[in-house]
Amino acid sequence: MRKAAALCGAAVVMAAGGLTAGTAEAGPSGADRTFQVAAPAWKACGTDKYPTLQCASVEVPLSHADPEGRTITLALSRVPHTAQRSQGPLLVNPGGPGGSGRNLAGFVASSLPKQVAAQYDIIGFDPRGVGASTPALDCAPRFFRTVRPDPVPVSAGAEQANLARVKSFAEACRTKYPDVLPYINTVSAAHDLDLIRRALDAERVNYLGYSYGTYLGAVYAKLYPDRVRRLVLDSVVDPTQVWYDSNLGQDHAFNDRHRAFMAWVARHDAHYRLGTDPEGIEERWYAMRAELAEKPADGKVGPAELEDTYIPGGYYNGYWPYLAEAFSAYVNDGDDGPLVEAYENFGASGDGDDNGYSVYTAVECRDATWPRDWEQWRKDNWAVYERAPFLTWNNAWYNAPCAFWPTDAVRTVDITNDELPPALLFQATHDAATPYRGGVTVHQLLAGSSLVVEQGGGNHGITLSGNACLDRHLAAYLTDGTVPRGAQGEADAVCEALPDPTPPASKAAPSTARGSTLHNLLGFRS
Repeated sequence: MRKAAALCGAAVVMAAGGLTAGTAEAGPSGADRTFQVAAPAWKACGTDKYPTLQCASVEVPLSHADPEGRTITLALSRVPHTAQRSQGPLLVNPGGPGGSGRNLAGFVASSLPKQVAAQYDIIGFDPRGVGASTPALDCAPRFFRTVRPDPVPVSAGAEQANLARVKSFAEACRTKYPDVLPYINTVSAAHDLDLIRRALDAERVNYLGYSYGTYLGAVYAKLYPDRVRRLVLDSVVDPTQVWYDSNLGQDHAFNDRHRAFMAWVARHDAHYRLGTDPEGIEERWYAMRAELAEKPADGKVGPAELEDTYIPGGYYNGYWPYLAEAFSAYVNDGDDGPLVEAYENFGASGDGDDNGYSVYTAVECRDATWPRDWEQWRKDNWAVYERAPFLTWNNAWYNAPCAFWPTDAVRTVDITNDELPPALLFQATHDAATPYRGGVTVHQLLAGSSLVVEQGGGNHGITLSGNACLDRHLAAYLTDGTVPRGAQGEADAVCEALPDPTPPASKAAPSTARGSTLHNLLGFRS
């Protein structure tokens, strides 16, 4: 485990062309003591799906160490409580970093049992830099919207082309946001949460975070343990590995999940006609990848875009029938239309993705130390690629701007905590984006916490996704603070995973599942 120190060092300046890193405080911030935060002015912003949703914004300092300086705004959403007795605000976060949480409030309110949801003001928010918050970062518009070089740097030319891309992205962020980048990080976002708490006039907050949202919630709990009432962490980030090591760990986990998809295709050979041997099917998938490197489908889908299309299958198995149909059509029928359609549905950048990626890199590059020597990246990623080729280099280039990032990193937060009320953690055993050990590690670091394990599950984000056993534990906790206590190895309770999907009569079938709605809100690349 990485030993973390208090984040209260003096500002540091990088070498030529760099930006001042700024200050990140580990304790309650200056803004916490002196900044006058106004109550939100809620206005109706309901949708057909979430008709009672309300929206507002709050103003917070850009630098929490300088509450008299420049301010920024955070966009909020709310589904108000309807019960006679309120249990206060329940802040919800979908992860990322860079994920917009405003619609998640409506989803959580409609997915919890009505009598539970009625007791809370369910609050969604766009963290600093995200979505409707201002300023919203967009370093390089359309960065992912053209066919990219092959991620696997099999030649010096391919490596240089990818290096040029990521360097240009880091430089674009430096040029557009020199005054903002030092303050886009998890500690600053955690201080923002406490100003949201104050704006809501709540002594303590309840919190539900998915994926990266688990790290944000754990950091908030470390900084403000006496202001946490209930804490739910679903699909838990290992805080001892943020962020370089966690990405290398993801590569192995996603490779295993991709092979689980191949085994699923093999079990349904009668439908997909790709064979009954998972290793043989995997070879056919990589042959498809090689063909697309020579001739991208419809001029849009080369090897990088193919990987982008199939990565979502590592997050949620409800997408497997779509992805298998596209794979089968390309291999068996020479038809790349379904593959292009799958890319447009799952892999292509859409509205908000440029903003999400800009905040993702800004947070991860600032949060923790990354190797600045590209030789280290090359060595580590080739070593992982030998065993886990599916995601390794695609993931490396996704994160590689951090090798050239214009702000220095703050040191990571040790989230060890014995001052909290019991927290409730949820973790699937085969989660690829936040591998299982992260849940176990945080369970050990948060004294008094309880860990609920989804045995055999491989999806990322598992509560409110259709597993009644998991949701019963969540509802009980939110109702009266009940947590399971059991001696089941590392877990306090175990729920069996839902069965994998079967080939649908209609390819539209997976999108009707509640799990699909949740995973669209959580997004990918956590």
